[in-house]
Amino acid sequence: MTTTLHPLMDVRLPVPVAATQGTLALALLPRSEPPVPAGEAHAGAAVVTIDRRQRAVVEEWTRRFIQAAVEIVGGDRPVSQLLRWTLPEVYEDLRRRAMLVARAGGHQPGLARVQPVQPRVLSVHTCFVRADAVEAAVHVRYGQRSRALAARFERIEQRWICSALDFS
Repeated sequence: MTTTLHPLMDVRLPVPVAATQGTLALALLPRSEPPVPAGEAHAGAAVVTIDRRQRAVVEEWTRRFIQAAVEIVGGDRPVSQLLRWTLPEVYEDLRRRAMLVARAGGHQPGLARVQPVQPRVLSVHTCFVRADAVEAAVHVRYGQRSRALAARFERIEQRWICSALDFS
């Protein structure tokens, strides 16, 4: 137990310490059960085995897709270049973002290079959640500034399609 000072009196009142505290709900009690052995996975945490060559191909394709996406948003490329590689809602979001950036910069999106610094994809980290679905965390550098992007790609009709794209 800890004590706190009552606001109206100069008396310390006992305050009980709960087993779980704060907004993160940190458990302060010691663990009573042993940890799960390394070989046993939790429900929903199955490991998807992917061939190294296939993983490398998907990571390189993801890198090229994200590079094109950030150039589209910046106004350097037309959004139509990613039409067949995106779901309609992702395509519309890219189009909207490119229009907003163009309006702010006073130019037409996708006609010519307008960004003073070309964005560069520095790293791509992928996780295959299924054999036909991959999620990626991407680090993009704009001069001295950085951004993180998250993307999800699904294999639909023998090609990878971006089903979600989040700019952080």
